Amino acid sequence: MKKWNDNAISSLNPDVKLPDKDITVVHRSDGSGTTNIFTDYLSNVSKEWKEKVGKGTAVEWPVGIGAKGNEGVAGTVKQTPGGIGYVELAYAVQNQLPYAFIKNQAGKFVEPTLETTTAAAAGAAANMPEDMRVSIVNAPGENSYPIAGYTYLLVYKDQKDKDKGTELVKFLWWAIHDGEKFAKDLLYAPLPDNVVKLAEAKIKQINYKGEPLYK
Repeated sequence: MKKWNDNAISSLNPDVKLPDKDITVVHRSDGSGTTNIFTDYLSNVSKEWKEKVGKGTAVEWPVGIGAKGNEGVAGTVKQTPGGIGYVELAYAVQNQLPYAFIKNQAGKFVEPTLETTTAAAAGAAANMPEDMRVSIVNAPGENSYPIAGYTYLLVYKDQKDKDKGTELVKFLWWAIHDGEKFAKDLLYAPLPDNVVKLAEAKIKQINYKGEPLYK
């Protein structure tokens, strides 16, 4: 597939007159979590991609031009006729980039929004392991956007300084409760309730010399 009016695309968009224009792929030139999520999705839905390219924070792209950072990809796509790339939702919104509705596991074409991202996290929560490291690409659920991922905080379970550990626990608890109301203004999706409960359990395990720091 090399042109925008290829039948593979036009058949999914019967009401749109697509141009006879070459597709130019723009990808990250630097290692990134954004690339990891996107290539994880591609590996999930395409056996050929999984075998030939795979997933990771950086991969050997078979085609396209590289740009540094979300801002670099967004800027290059805007300046490139026929360009297509991948960026965080915030960059697409802030740079007024048109974006694709993607077919999810339930067979629905879903718009990338904060709500559909939260839905993806909720749909994948049932399979979240004890360490909370989980992929939420192509998650189950009618309203789940299939290219999504978490932002993680890594903290020590056993704290070396009681006072600092106590303040850290207070911040973490605030972040997943009161702090969540700031997420949407920053164009990040709030955690679903079932994931908040899992995060609460992790915070309650943080301790100083065996004594839990959450009070």
